Amino acid sequence: MLAVFVSSPAPKDPLSVLEVGERPAPEAPEGWTTVTVRAVSLNHHDLFSLQGIGLPPERMPMILGTDAAGLDEEGNEVVVHGVVASPGWTGDETLDPKRSLFSELHQGTMAEQVVVPTRNLVPKPAELSFAEAACLPTAWLTAYRMLFVRSGLRPGSTVLVQGASGGVATALVELGSAAGYRMWVTGRTEEKRAAALALGAEQAFESGARLPERVDGVMESVGEATWSHSIKSLRPGGVVVTCGATTGFNPGAELNRVFFTQLSVIGSTMGTRDELESLIRMCQVTGVRPQIDVELPLSQAREGFQRMVEGRTAGKIVFTV
Repeated sequence: MLAVFVSSPAPKDPLSVLEVGERPAPEAPEGWTTVTVRAVSLNHHDLFSLQGIGLPPERMPMILGTDAAGLDEEGNEVVVHGVVASPGWTGDETLDPKRSLFSELHQGTMAEQVVVPTRNLVPKPAELSFAEAACLPTAWLTAYRMLFVRSGLRPGSTVLVQGASGGVATALVELGSAAGYRMWVTGRTEEKRAAALALGAEQAFESGARLPERVDGVMESVGEATWSHSIKSLRPGGVVVTCGATTGFNPGAELNRVFFTQLSVIGSTMGTRDELESLIRMCQVTGVRPQIDVELPLSQAREGFQRMVEGRTAGKIVFTV
């Protein structure tokens, strides 16, 4: 079957080890099921995998991809929840110390077929296309958990999103605006800032710009490049929720501001199956839909990866099968 995979890591040049070609069709063990993939979205996690971050060489070749939408063995339209809990785990899957995402321990979703635990399947409503549904389990679920589960912020709060154009950032803007939050963003270019305003952001600023007032919360997925600005932008008692660090993991801590102004720094990772179901219902009720930058055939995956590496994104990049 056609798949996008990596056979050896390349920390300095991830695209040099990206492979698009044939891999063996999967066989589902007991308790798992085979999904015929119709669409899968690209995430920064896939670039990290090419670099060998969280994916040692002994687990390769590894098919990439953490989320997908497609058909189960009975022909039902489904969305794949990307967090794989360890056997016997109950409760919040993201708190399982032995949890993993597809493409870490188990083969990923960027293929014509993928095997997943049956419990990881969520019904796809007819209102969502396969491409839209494929955007939800990673970037959109991450944004949903950050804003509605972890932040403690309420509608009416002013929330700054660092980086206006990525998958998590655009999801935060759309979801927050639909729920009644005042969403502000930063963006490196006028084009990216304008796109965020079109999605529902109230205000957009240049990266690192002084804001007209301090905000209640900051949603962080950028890391080193924006961390200091995030901390300085918060009102006393404010909160920063971080889900990643695409520009590096060694920010200036600004610890004096954290304790002196009593800030909260909260980590957030992915989301639960129940939260994915809630996110899907929110999409149904509000009509909000993922912003898709480009749809490409799986065979042209390299073009999508190249766009992400170069920062040429305005929403999600989706591969269709």
